[in-house]
Amino acid sequence: MVPLYYAVSFVLVGFHSLLSQVMDPAGGLTWVLSIVGLTLTIRAALIPLFVKQIKSSRNMQLIQPKVRELQKKYGHDREKLAQETMALYKDSGTNPFASCLPILLQMPIFLALFRMLDQASKKGKAHGFLDEKLAQQFGDSKLFDLIPVSGTFLNTKGVTEVMIVAAVLVLAMTATTFLTQRQLMSKNMPADALSGPYAQQQKMLLYVLPVVFAVGGIAFPIGVLVYWTVSNLWTMCQQFYVIRNNPAPGTPAATAKEERDRAKGKLPAGEVAAAQAVVVDEAPQPKRQQPQRQTKAQRQKKKKR
Repeated sequence: MVPLYYAVSFVLVGFHSLLSQVMDPAGGLTWVLSIVGLTLTIRAALIPLFVKQIKSSRNMQLIQPKVRELQKKYGHDREKLAQETMALYKDSGTNPFASCLPILLQMPIFLALFRMLDQASKKGKAHGFLDEKLAQQFGDSKLFDLIPVSGTFLNTKGVTEVMIVAAVLVLAMTATTFLTQRQLMSKNMPADALSGPYAQQQKMLLYVLPVVFAVGGIAFPIGVLVYWTVSNLWTMCQQFYVIRNNPAPGTPAATAKEERDRAKGKLPAGEVAAAQAVVVDEAPQPKRQQPQRQTKAQRQKKKKR
């Protein structure tokens, strides 16, 4: 954890030093805003991984019909099914674990911040660039001179308002987790992908993750809850932007984007070509002129000529 302590404390102390130029260095608001700055910095650094996650999730959705075909074909042979499925993932450039990368990479950072705040409040212990003076200041800081940043729902430190603020942040953290997952399933998953193992996994995450965060959140300090809630808001907004502007084919989000483009007169090139092809196909063909019937005398006269 030592390298993480240095990385997290470097960003945290950097924002604290910057904000201290115009705010009270020992104020809880200064430290909370420093945590927000830390969160935004980490999430910005994880954007490439998020893009990879989106691509992998999209590929997982699109290959679900092929996965079901393999299950029907090799359902009796688990080893063969696993081999063929992995070959399909490789050919399509899909990593089934890519969707977990952002949250897996955030967990060590989350734990580092948790331990830094917890030990700073209990022992004034230094970590990385957070020296003993800053650690003591960090642990003793109070939001609005009342709510300890290190307080939790279970340990209010004698301040009732800590329980209220912690409950609000836990609910916000839980709601944003649920809405982010719900947004993905309702708008950016084709009908074919709403059944099968992958869909069941997504549905499980939809309900399990919020419960996990809600149960664990009551033990998190206010500062850590701020970090996780801001991170969830970033994820939800980032996902909304990607789904709106670059949806997976065959999804409700893709249909909505086509309607918006059509309303703005911005049909995709493929649709324009298709429309032109339809126009060409439907263009009226010139009628073939039928020969006029001639009498026997007229035909004989024509032969003499």
